[in-house]
Amino acid sequence: MIDSYIQAGKIVSKIRSQASEMIKEGCLVLDLVEYVEGETLKQGAGIAFPCNVSINEIAAHYTSPANDKTVIHAGDLVKLDLGAEIDGCIADSAVTIMAEGNIDENYSQDEINLHEEIIEASAAGLEAAISTVRAGVEIGKIGAAVHEAIADYNLNPIFNLTGHSLEQYNLHAGISIPNYDNHDPMVLDEGQAIAIEPFATNGAGYVNDAPGHYIYSYIANKPFRMKTTQKVLNYIQNNNQYLPFSGRWITDKFGERRGKIALKQLSDAMALYPYAPLKEKKDYFVSQKEHTVIVEKEGCTVTTL
Repeated sequence: MIDSYIQAGKIVSKIRSQASEMIKEGCLVLDLVEYVEGETLKQGAGIAFPCNVSINEIAAHYTSPANDKTVIHAGDLVKLDLGAEIDGCIADSAVTIMAEGNIDENYSQDEINLHEEIIEASAAGLEAAISTVRAGVEIGKIGAAVHEAIADYNLNPIFNLTGHSLEQYNLHAGISIPNYDNHDPMVLDEGQAIAIEPFATNGAGYVNDAPGHYIYSYIANKPFRMKTTQKVLNYIQNNNQYLPFSGRWITDKFGERRGKIALKQLSDAMALYPYAPLKEKKDYFVSQKEHTVIVEKEGCTVTTL
C-alpha cells in the first residue's frame, strides 16, 4: 500500500505544479477544476475528491457547478486543493497562489504584502507540523506547532478546520489533525497516512457555511418514487460510493435541471451529505498549504512534495 500512496502523491504533485501556472487574471475556475480532474484520470489515477478552488475569504469546499462563470482576478488568494487515489490510497495536497496579473489595479501595496504574508504563514505552519510528525507524537502537539508558526506572522489559524487521517477509499478516516493545541492526547502510529493542512488568516480564525452545495458524499441507499432520482442514486452507488463527488459530475451526466432536483431530494432525504463552502468573514483572506505524509518511527515521508 505504501507504494500506492507514493504513486498517488507523485501524480498530485505534478498536476498541482501544472495547474498552479493557470492561476492568473481571467482564468475561469471551471477550466481549472476540469483540467485538474481530467489530468488525474489521464495519469491513471482516480479522483479522490472534486478539485477545490476557493478564493479569498472562501477557505474550502468550493468547486465549480456546471456552467460556472466564476473568474479569478489579479491578486486573489486562490487555494487549489486536489486529490488522487491509486487502489484507494489517497494523496491530498493544497497550495495557495496569489493570482498573476495587474495586481496593483485591485490591491494596494500594503494589501499585496499582507497576501504574501498570509501565504507564507500557512506554509510555515505546514513545515512546522511536518517537522513534529513521528510515531508516538500527540496530535495536540502537531496543532501547537502549526499555531505557533502562524502566530509568528501575527495571523490566526482556522481553528475549526483540521487535517485528517487517510485510509483506503476513506478521505476522512476518523482522526483530526488540529491547527492549534487542542490538548488531544491521541498519538500517531507508524505507517498511518495523514493529510496536514494549515489554514492562515487575518480574520478571527473561524469559518461558517456559505450558500450553495457543490460537493457531496454518499450516506445510504433509500427508495425514491421519482425514477430520475432513483437512477441518480443508483449511479452514485456504482461510481461514487466511497469518496466525495461533484454535483457537476451528476448534472453533466443527467442534465442540469434533473441532476439538481435529484441532488436536492437525495440530500433532503439524507441519502447524500452536501458540503457547503466554508468562509471567513467578508474582506478577510485565507491561505492553505497541505501535504500527505506517511508516519514513520523517527519522522515521516511526504508523498506530495
